Amino acid sequence: MPSRIETARKAYSEKDIESAKKAHQEKAIHEEEHKESEGQYLGEFVYGAIDGTVTTFAVVSGATGASLSPIVVIILGFANLLADGFSMACGNFLSERSQRDFIEKERKREEWEIKNVPEGEIEEIREIFRKKGFKGKNLEMAVKTITSNKKVWVDTMMADELGLLESTKSPWKTAGMTYFGFLIIGIIPLISYVLSYFAPVFRENTFAIAVFMTLIALSIIGIVKRYVTKKDIWRSVLETVFIGGSAAVIAYYIGFFLRWIVTL
Repeated sequence: MPSRIETARKAYSEKDIESAKKAHQEKAIHEEEHKESEGQYLGEFVYGAIDGTVTTFAVVSGATGASLSPIVVIILGFANLLADGFSMACGNFLSERSQRDFIEKERKREEWEIKNVPEGEIEEIREIFRKKGFKGKNLEMAVKTITSNKKVWVDTMMADELGLLESTKSPWKTAGMTYFGFLIIGIIPLISYVLSYFAPVFRENTFAIAVFMTLIALSIIGIVKRYVTKKDIWRSVLETVFIGGSAAVIAYYIGFFLRWIVTL
């Protein structure tokens, strides 16, 4: 069952006014449960999948351009897949955790200031709503309403003064989804090299098959990315394939050039 926000997003993308009205009914708004959206970690998956596919295929292309043996390609590819993926997930985790810690520290500061310098904090609220267009009695009423509830007061200061919005995402889940996307999609460019030891068709056309499989992987990522960005599906696919393909071409010719230097 889609959430009210998901229904509203779909209505917007389809310009469906009737569905948008249903998503904004008073009953739907009040009954909405504040729970994690199933798709809120999809961005981390796409982020990891794109990076995993591009970097792994870049390693494969560079090694192939340098005419390295398939076993070396496999070793370099899996080393990149496991180590770079883990590093990326750790970076994601630390970034999310650092942002959370910073927001928590700023929230405690605002709570302390409300307790110890309330007049100054009230004036800050007044200035925030003055900039929103409130005047006279309406301004004073808004200030009185906001400052009568400490949590609402702090939330307003966090959002409107500091521009900080608290995320419901778990740092562990963001890191996990990044690593999962990196591994599950990033391994695709290596599959033909692994299978080349078991099937003649892969042995004879290893790199060509790797190119084809990577294009399929990038296209799938583009389709999934479209779910996040809501862009035109073909634009999303072509954009992803172009970025991945460009990185692969650069890596291939760097490997080819370095091989040429070594043979001098």
